[in-house]
Amino acid sequence: MKKISEKSIFFGSYSFFLSMAAVIAAVAVIVSSPVVRMTKEETAYLADSEAQVSAPYPKIIIDAGHGGEDGGAKAADGTLEKDINLNIAKYVYTLLNALGCDCVMTRDSDVMLSDGEARSRKLRDLKNRVAFTDGGDCVFISIHQNKFPQKSCSGTQVYYSKNDTRSEKLAAVIRENTQAYLQKNNTRQIKRAGSEIFVLDRCTVPAVLVECGFLSNPAELELLKTEEYQKKLGCTIALSVVDFIADGSNKN
Repeated sequence: MKKISEKSIFFGSYSFFLSMAAVIAAVAVIVSSPVVRMTKEETAYLADSEAQVSAPYPKIIIDAGHGGEDGGAKAADGTLEKDINLNIAKYVYTLLNALGCDCVMTRDSDVMLSDGEARSRKLRDLKNRVAFTDGGDCVFISIHQNKFPQKSCSGTQVYYSKNDTRSEKLAAVIRENTQAYLQKNNTRQIKRAGSEIFVLDRCTVPAVLVECGFLSNPAELELLKTEEYQKKLGCTIALSVVDFIADGSNKN
């Protein structure tokens, strides 16, 4: 991603979209959307970009972790992970959809993806999330929040699936852009997920899980609760996916 100013997240010096008309249409949607705002400089730059994308490009599965009776991590003030996850996921979807990407959310409301007996609902929920990748030719992005007993822990952490070598590249792009644009002092490295992260253990496509921040860190919690920071996280994740696709990293 190319930086235009210290105060904004730029949409990038990409050469990636289907046609100039599609780019201009996407810019119009983005600029008018309450979800994502661009500066005039950014809008002009994107509109002037060459529109070259390799087609077809993969479907993007955006997974907002937890939901319904499964609230995920809970902050000291009662803030639930599931709500922040969903907000960020919606921003990711809005941006990618406006730019013409084929994307789908595993959930777009406060629900679990299963029903029936409580003791087996969580496992079915996780299996149903992974099922969105059936058929392949997609990219799976799961959005979560972290929590740890030590309140000093902070920063985005990205995990990647061992089942597809492209997952590590995607995780690295998200980490790089997050550090460059949001968390300059974040030294956390990407991590290969084990069986403890079910969705990454079972996905056989490029798949990552983004722990956006720590609900247990008071300062970071306050940021994560704000619409502005959620939008910035959503933009960073979405455009990292575009980076990944644009340079051909999604190809086998």
